[in-house]
Amino acid sequence: MYRVRLAQPARQWPRAWRQGACSQRSYVTNAEIEGARKYCVDQLRKSDYDSYLIRNFVPKFRQDAYDALRAFNLELVRLPELVSNPTIGQMRMQFWRDAVNNTFAGKPPKEPIMILLHKVLQELAEFPDSSPTSIKFWMLRLISTREKYMDNRPFTNLAALEEYAENTYSTLMYSTLAALPIQSMHVDHLASHIGKACGIVAVLRGIPFLAAPAPPVKSPSGTDVGGGRNPVLLLPLDIMAEAGLKEEDVYRQGPQAAGFQDAVFQVATRANDHLITAREMLKNLQAGEDPGHEYEHRAEAEHDHHHVMEAEAEGDSTKRDIRRGFGVLLEGVPASDYLARLEATNFDPFAVRSGGWKLPWRIWRAMKAQQL
Repeated sequence: MYRVRLAQPARQWPRAWRQGACSQRSYVTNAEIEGARKYCVDQLRKSDYDSYLIRNFVPKFRQDAYDALRAFNLELVRLPELVSNPTIGQMRMQFWRDAVNNTFAGKPPKEPIMILLHKVLQELAEFPDSSPTSIKFWMLRLISTREKYMDNRPFTNLAALEEYAENTYSTLMYSTLAALPIQSMHVDHLASHIGKACGIVAVLRGIPFLAAPAPPVKSPSGTDVGGGRNPVLLLPLDIMAEAGLKEEDVYRQGPQAAGFQDAVFQVATRANDHLITAREMLKNLQAGEDPGHEYEHRAEAEHDHHHVMEAEAEGDSTKRDIRRGFGVLLEGVPASDYLARLEATNFDPFAVRSGGWKLPWRIWRAMKAQQL
């Protein structure tokens, strides 16, 4: 089931990590773990239904990891809408940063997501090929990126949007793969393109919500205490300029604004390009061939899985890792489904409706065929 280990010097750090964690951690009961699991799954069911569907195709022994990481992302996504000023937002981000550091130090706070994550880390300590420090790296990167864009700052160009997607949705997929544990540069490469598509799609899906003024903020007594969030349009500025689109026109006219659908089309096309690349790579890798595409992030330390590169060169390890991690790669299915529905509305995000029963079926079919 797991990768055949290559001959190499014994790696002692997992046991040391486990002993250090156990000596420092606070006691967590089974009841707390069960409550944390229920909380995370409920959050996905209510607020991230795509992930709620996909979790069922992640190996059961790692569904806790998937649930914790996805619920963690939800908490970060919600923050801009829940805080009244940037300072409080930064304080909340620091709370999550401290929570992650303390959990990896074996001292999880009494917070459901971190309790469930702590349980996952204890289990991972039993796997010599696991890399808890890698998961921590990705989670901290996710916090930093969410914090940077907490003010809904515009993307200066399409490349900046892709970088944001890489550092959020691709990064979230990397952390899940590390929790399986899967250490494969080729699978990371697939996750990079799928995650970029997901990140771009998330921005497109958010347009109807973010481009509309938020309702006034009310005090506990019901009186208005503020004007709420100002509307924002997060399409890349270079794309908007090329299409002759002005933000104010979208706020006033919605999808009828001149150049709006042209701009959405260009952004959606880039997301689709990433999915096309991922499909081509997947086909090549499943056939035991070269992916046919250079990984632009391979120089990053967390992708340097040097101890499995020799096995990957043979192809068998990569094909096995793709099968084991395909549940994570299924993130590309809801993204593809949304892009198809967006195209059907002539690239009007305001007119896109839910995929209904077809999305669960498409996810199941993709898993069964091992195709995106």
